[in-house]
Amino acid sequence: MLRVTNITRGTIVGDNVELADTSLKRMFGLLGRDGLEAGGGLWIKPSSGVHTVGMCFRIDVVGLDRNLKVVKLWNCLAPYRLTSVSFKVRSVLELPCGVISWSRIQLGDQLQICSNSASRPASDANNS
Repeated sequence: MLRVTNITRGTIVGDNVELADTSLKRMFGLLGRDGLEAGGGLWIKPSSGVHTVGMCFRIDVVGLDRNLKVVKLWNCLAPYRLTSVSFKVRSVLELPCGVISWSRIQLGDQLQICSNSASRPASDANNS
């Protein structure tokens, strides 16, 4: 599992975030789940946009550039919706609805994604 920290705001965004970095994991994403628990989420990389077709709950979506800087925000995206596709977005975080608000994520914020078992970055941000 991964820990996502908003370095700009000094807040923990999630501490139980899964990584979807294979075609199969990206294809299924959060489908078949009833929701996301507090602290949970899914980091999809690479990705330039997402959909909520087939989902039964709302999610917050954070679009990140190659350096994990926030470049797009979608608050409480409803089921059966599509985000816009952006060439700036290299990966996305799918989070429980409301996390963008309570963790104060804003455009331009710098995030850090680390393994929960270590304080090192989970991957080289330049490979996102």
